Amino acid sequence: MLTDVLAAMSRYVYHITTVFRIMDAFTISCIILIAGAIFLIIEAFSPGGFCAIPGVVLLVLGAIGLVWPDILMSIWSPVIALVVAVPVTLLTLKGYQMLAKPEPPTTTVSESLVGRKGIVTVATEMGSMKGKVKIGADIWSATSDEPIGEGSEVIVESSEGVHVHVRKA
Repeated sequence: MLTDVLAAMSRYVYHITTVFRIMDAFTISCIILIAGAIFLIIEAFSPGGFCAIPGVVLLVLGAIGLVWPDILMSIWSPVIALVVAVPVTLLTLKGYQMLAKPEPPTTTVSESLVGRKGIVTVATEMGSMKGKVKIGADIWSATSDEPIGEGSEVIVESSEGVHVHVRKA
């Protein structure tokens, strides 16, 4: 089994060296460096880690190819890519977690509306839930003890479910 894997990897390396025989290791290293830089530029414009990881791996492989060109065209190239990719992946994920800490979802409990101010968007009537009041970014069904016109500022006196009872501010 292991000999089969090693044989397949050596055939892969031979195939790569045959395909790129017209290019020297310096040219291939420069192409890899440019590809890595392009990935990092893409990452800068649309962050998420999806382009940062391959970008850094390509930059490291390209730099290794410039310093040690024989390693770039050997069986060690995929091994080095894997050794670089694992810690870079972990560091990138940790960095993004530190930049964007998860926040619990915001929910509005109707009881938390009591005392808040809002603006009437649809006139309220006594005993009718046809009125609408905008409180913060949300619009709630509203009723009042007296008719309140559209555009008036109101204060929430009580709430029940998705309905609020308001009075003029």
